[in-house]
Amino acid sequence: MSRKIAIANQKGGVGKTTTSVNLAAALGSMGKRVLLIDLDPQGNATMGCGIDKYELTRSVLDVLVDGTPIADVIQDSSASGVHVLPANADLTAAEIELMSMDERESRLRQSVDRLGDEYHYVLIDCPPSLNLLTLNAFVAADSVLVPIQCEYYALEGLSALLDTIDGVRDAVNPELVVEGLLRTMYDGRNNLGVEVSNQLVEHFGDQVFRTIVPRNVRLAEAPSHGLSIVEYDRSSRGALAYLALAGEIERQHPKVSEPIHSQSAVSKNHAESESSPKMSAENPAEV
Repeated sequence: MSRKIAIANQKGGVGKTTTSVNLAAALGSMGKRVLLIDLDPQGNATMGCGIDKYELTRSVLDVLVDGTPIADVIQDSSASGVHVLPANADLTAAEIELMSMDERESRLRQSVDRLGDEYHYVLIDCPPSLNLLTLNAFVAADSVLVPIQCEYYALEGLSALLDTIDGVRDAVNPELVVEGLLRTMYDGRNNLGVEVSNQLVEHFGDQVFRTIVPRNVRLAEAPSHGLSIVEYDRSSRGALAYLALAGEIERQHPKVSEPIHSQSAVSKNHAESESSPKMSAENPAEV
């Protein structure tokens, strides 16, 4: 069985896309097959995986609006074992077009369900708002991973997000749960960061991942090269944190199994299709 995890927080700048890209790469480096769905019109996860969002001929918009099979749209990322369903600014039109469609909140789930057990993990990078795209992610997902910045106002909006998850669970996806709260941008030298971290553990207990993602220069540099931190500098503190997070998630889901087929329809279609141009990733200089 595969595990579908939406990565969401309506507050911007908390490390949501950083977590999506690097968690996907970390799981891929552990031998897992991962599909990363970029559901943010900014397309940052797409670029962070080494795919040029400006050169896309098809994107997640085609899947949501036209019902194009995911197999016809996915691309290989720079990380081993990771496929990407890319996005760009065209996705801003999706909400308007979806509003007039039947089952508009379930369009992504219908497409993802057709994949069966092709992937061990499907990660969905959500936009920084609670809109129809985020709702599609929550309906398609088994759980929601919430990155939270260890700074002032960290808890702002968290209750609204948790209420939304409860609402989706009650209305359309009774299996949806909170995967966990991930503390990001942590600086142990900062008293406020330590205080916020302690508050999260105090209020949410076991729902908080043990892994803490630190502030890390290498982590900030990696996207400019179209690489995950695991590829850019595997020995960095940022890489070690996301590898640890991948390990936590693996331990939480021991029943995630191998794909049913060695080469499924998705793999075959993808291998035969013409891939869109990618960004060239230069070798990063050591610092």
